[in-house]
Amino acid sequence: MNWLADLNVNQQVSALFIALFGALLLVSAATVLRSVRDSGDERTERLARFRRDLRAVWVGATVFWLAWMSGATGATIAVAIFSFLALREFITLAHTRRGDHRSLILAFFIVLPLQFVFVGTRSFDLFSVFIPVYVFLAIPVVSALAGDPERYLERNAKIQWGIMVCVYGLSHLPALLLLQLPRYGDRGAFLIFFLVVVAATAQIVQELASRWLRRRPVARHIDRSFSYRAWAAGAAGAALLGMALWWITPFDPLRAAAMAALAGACGTLGDLVMRALKKDAGVRYWGNRSSVTGAVGLLDRVAPLCFAAPVFFHSVRWYFRVTG
Repeated sequence: MNWLADLNVNQQVSALFIALFGALLLVSAATVLRSVRDSGDERTERLARFRRDLRAVWVGATVFWLAWMSGATGATIAVAIFSFLALREFITLAHTRRGDHRSLILAFFIVLPLQFVFVGTRSFDLFSVFIPVYVFLAIPVVSALAGDPERYLERNAKIQWGIMVCVYGLSHLPALLLLQLPRYGDRGAFLIFFLVVVAATAQIVQELASRWLRRRPVARHIDRSFSYRAWAAGAAGAALLGMALWWITPFDPLRAAAMAALAGACGTLGDLVMRALKKDAGVRYWGNRSSVTGAVGLLDRVAPLCFAAPVFFHSVRWYFRVTG
């Protein structure tokens, strides 16, 4: 800890990425060895799924590193691209009509860029209310002007929900990088790392707990593995990891644990909501129609962050009373 404290900000973040990529290399090597040893269709299928998820983690870590190397502007643009792809994936699996074209143009080419411009310029007050207030009211107006009343409420609700999740939710990631906290300097990359790690940990612990504990599914028609016990176990796992990582945050150990538990709990609930949306769309994975829609399963991987990032960002901002 004393050695880390003596490093400057850039050296500390560099050490973070060295540790991250080192861990990924070890996991990748273990996966290769496991693939040589294991046999059988079921094990091979599970290993193939794990390799796909591992590749996604590699891509995410590389993008995270490139975004940090390119500065705050590059990070904001990188997340904006992810947001565009996630929204495209969401819309391609939702039922829309010709009368929705104006609303979709507004969402993709006006709302999304403006939201990230507000983030990049640190206009946090406007960025916080732009989509929940102004866009929420503008979308149905634009849709009504198209003159198509067929399933009007359902169509607008889907577009609004896609904007909230894929644009509003993800835009809070670069906002963390730009948040100026007292005595924390330019260490926003640590906050993003903290959020991503605790949200992923909560998801993993919940899945494991759902297998070990007696199942009492809350919403069996959506996800039979989700129970209050497993959800609490996931939040507790995130809290323990958050307490262990308190030194990379501006919090003390107890507050770091509370923030981690909050982010992990919201992330797992967000994943449950996205599973419900997938059930409604009649798909198992967001990317299982890729040959038709261009969906690549991005939403399956960022769904917890879409819910955890806004709650975590505003909790941090409220705690430190940051006004801009």
